Amino acid sequence: MPFFTFPRKKIILFTMKINIYYGGRGVLDDPTLYVIGKMEEVLTELRVEVGRYNIYENKNSISTLPQTFRDADGIILATTVEWLGIGGYMNQFLDACWLYGDKEAISRIYMQPVVMSTTYGEREAMSTLENAWEILGGQVTGGLCGYIEDPSSLEGNVDYARIMEKKAENLYRTISQKAMSLPTSNQAVTRTVGRTSKLELTPQESEQLSQYVSDDDYVKQQREDIIELSSMFRNMMGAGSEPTGEEFISSFRNNFVPLDGEAVTYVFAVTDLARDLVLEIRAGELSCHYGKEGITEDVYARITSQVMEEIVSGRETFQRAFSVGDMTARGTFSLIRKLDSYFPFS
Repeated sequence: MPFFTFPRKKIILFTMKINIYYGGRGVLDDPTLYVIGKMEEVLTELRVEVGRYNIYENKNSISTLPQTFRDADGIILATTVEWLGIGGYMNQFLDACWLYGDKEAISRIYMQPVVMSTTYGEREAMSTLENAWEILGGQVTGGLCGYIEDPSSLEGNVDYARIMEKKAENLYRTISQKAMSLPTSNQAVTRTVGRTSKLELTPQESEQLSQYVSDDDYVKQQREDIIELSSMFRNMMGAGSEPTGEEFISSFRNNFVPLDGEAVTYVFAVTDLARDLVLEIRAGELSCHYGKEGITEDVYARITSQVMEEIVSGRETFQRAFSVGDMTARGTFSLIRKLDSYFPFS
């Protein structure tokens, strides 16, 4: 009987999964991109399933990225020091790991830091990543860091390529052998004083919470609902009727501190009252009233009565309200900064 053989498909069995989390800005001349690209090639040749996550592409859903640890045996945290430290994207990612990550899953994952620097501080940044991962409860393996003045010097350099290959092989070997390490003080800190929340959440609940946090529309709606409920309960308890704005005048008069005798005029457009509050300071005296007809202001600001109430009650400052966008203003910037000195509400 004739015997026939059929061509077989080449099947690659992945024995390991490693995720790479890149925390740089993704610019073309970023040396970190070349390094992790080289390491990814080596890991793929070793039949490792490699997942690549550019954090800057997921900046609106960073809080959900720790969910990708679920099936990972190891991870690479890669970032670039451009002026100071590990950068904002990587910081936000590590914050999300602390707040929403499954600590039990993290405890089984080996992390290798990769930090390239175009300025000073690559060793400090690598130490930051190592300390952060240990405090999260994970395992740390030897990382790679370097100062790269000219990114083109990496390409075609056989010695540099060999170093990158060795580091990738070491990560593979460490995970394969499930290498153990001695306990560290960072892990002791996590057990004794590390607290993420007073609520005991399951991994599933943490995952759901992180999805809600990353949903901007959901967060915005929740804030609006909280404001509406606060107003409703305040009215039910008789704690306050709708503000008329007259209480602001007495607050400004009672908390006015004359400074240097200069003449300055502030006008606040209280948007939900549809009235302009005018503060005229002349020779150490304050005139406070509504209505700006015929007045030329030095600073013109727009604010809601709720934010103004927060300020005059001492729970907020003009500077902080301006910096976060709760108050918008135009005019001389130095005079805007003086508002908290003229009116130190407490």
